Amino acid sequence: MRFVDEATIKVRSGKGGNGCASLRRAANLPKGGPDGGDGGKGGDVVFRGTNVLMSLYDFRLHRHYFAKCGESGMGGDRYGKAADTLYVDLPVGTLIYEITEHEDGTETEVLLADLVSHGTEIVIVAGGRGGRGNLHFKTSVNRTPRTAEDGFPNEEKRIRLELKILADVGLLGLPSAGKSTFIAQVSAARPKIAAYPFTTLVPNLGVIEDDDYERMVIADIPGLIEGASEGRGLGIQFLKHVERTRFLLHILAAEDLNRENPIDGYDMLNQELREYSTELDEKMQIKVINKIDTLDEEELAEIKAKIDATGEKVFYISALTGEGVDELLKTMWSQLLEMNAKEEAKQAE
Repeated sequence: MRFVDEATIKVRSGKGGNGCASLRRAANLPKGGPDGGDGGKGGDVVFRGTNVLMSLYDFRLHRHYFAKCGESGMGGDRYGKAADTLYVDLPVGTLIYEITEHEDGTETEVLLADLVSHGTEIVIVAGGRGGRGNLHFKTSVNRTPRTAEDGFPNEEKRIRLELKILADVGLLGLPSAGKSTFIAQVSAARPKIAAYPFTTLVPNLGVIEDDDYERMVIADIPGLIEGASEGRGLGIQFLKHVERTRFLLHILAAEDLNRENPIDGYDMLNQELREYSTELDEKMQIKVINKIDTLDEEELAEIKAKIDATGEKVFYISALTGEGVDELLKTMWSQLLEMNAKEEAKQAE
């Protein structure tokens, strides 16, 4: 399925059913009185987060989500049937905005919800209440009321959906840094891999599970280039997905290294993060040099010596052969579990 991370749709709840104005008719009850039932409630439209969907593509094709109206009441004290709730499943990580159009032609948006977990539900538009039948209007003065209440109106909204991938780890790096190869090495994900820039055109997700059934979700963000914060390359379209990751794995390919100062290869993309968002700039990073299988022992030793002199902690791996990957994964798990523990302690407080 094609990856689409934004869509605009229209939602409408159901109108409430009308109440019934009816008088009881029977041979032995010449003055039977009112027996009109109430109308049924209109259907709600409920958005629900799910891990099954990975894209908003379907919402580009199907743009209208209308719940059914409640049934009208009937004579004989029969109430109208309430309409079923219309459930709309959205990928976890979807932001829901309500669009308001103004008389001058401008539009404003208000954030209604952020579906951050599987099963999260939010009523976007509520169905109208059913109208009361005439049996509710009987009084000591008016024993045969011939009026009933109309069903209450429905709600309608224009909604903009924006998907930002929720993942524990975001893979950051230049095109062809080997991110797709890494995610294929450590998970069951099978992204497209080739030796040319921008092989990855959509984010790929990989899931790793340890012996204690803890899960780590890794997002392979498409390769960024200089000027990404200004929209160059795949630019801002995918920088926003990096925002939702808990920490970053910054991968630099061996062939992209400056042999005189190997560590400065990380500076360019970090500058793009800084210009896009100060929050991104402060996100924890694990630095990795990939494709060490393309270096001989002397070249690798020289690079390690220069990086060690800077005091930076860098992991050296070959995502293709698996060399160094286990040690890197241990550090990633340690970082994730430490973050989980801090969040649990914060919630407990």
